[in-house]
Amino acid sequence: MTSETDNARYDGVAILVHWLTAAAVLCLFVMGTTMTSLRPGSALQFQLYQMHKSVGITVLGLTVLRVLWRLGHRPPPLPQTMPLWERRAAQAGHLLLYVALIGLPLLGWATVSASPLNLPTLLYGVIPWPHLPILSTLPDKAPVAKALAALHDAGAWALLVLLAVHVGAAMRHHMVLHDAVLRRMLPRFGSGDRGRG
Repeated sequence: MTSETDNARYDGVAILVHWLTAAAVLCLFVMGTTMTSLRPGSALQFQLYQMHKSVGITVLGLTVLRVLWRLGHRPPPLPQTMPLWERRAAQAGHLLLYVALIGLPLLGWATVSASPLNLPTLLYGVIPWPHLPILSTLPDKAPVAKALAALHDAGAWALLVLLAVHVGAAMRHHMVLHDAVLRRMLPRFGSGDRGRG
């Protein structure tokens, strides 16, 4: 028998934005670790930095869209069987993810703006993206850029930890507790996922 919670799902926009963001963040991690290991100044490193900036700004846009969408679209309820502490932990985890998914692109944008190299940003090689005005006009950019880059790097690792906890919690609900928490965010490819749980 299908419960009310099994039927409660995120809407299509929320699901699409969630998985686009997840794919983009995975790409950012791969690009970030690759580009920082390449020979400084190489053509491939430059291309990866440009693509990293493009995808980072895309994540910023997707996250702002997700937050605005969520303000007008209540998420489906968590299972009634979840203890209060777990509900609070889930809410805190989502809030921290939103903060990271907005804060990290902004830190990256600030780092690029403060860079002494003053390289222009073209999103996906087409759309000019401006530097932040105050940071781009600093008289001594190097120490500011270095500090911002360190914060961006630390934030990326913090996001990785948050994502590991997020995925681990979803897998626990799906594989151990056998409830509908994960299925609420999965695309519906047919009616085969109904009534399970």
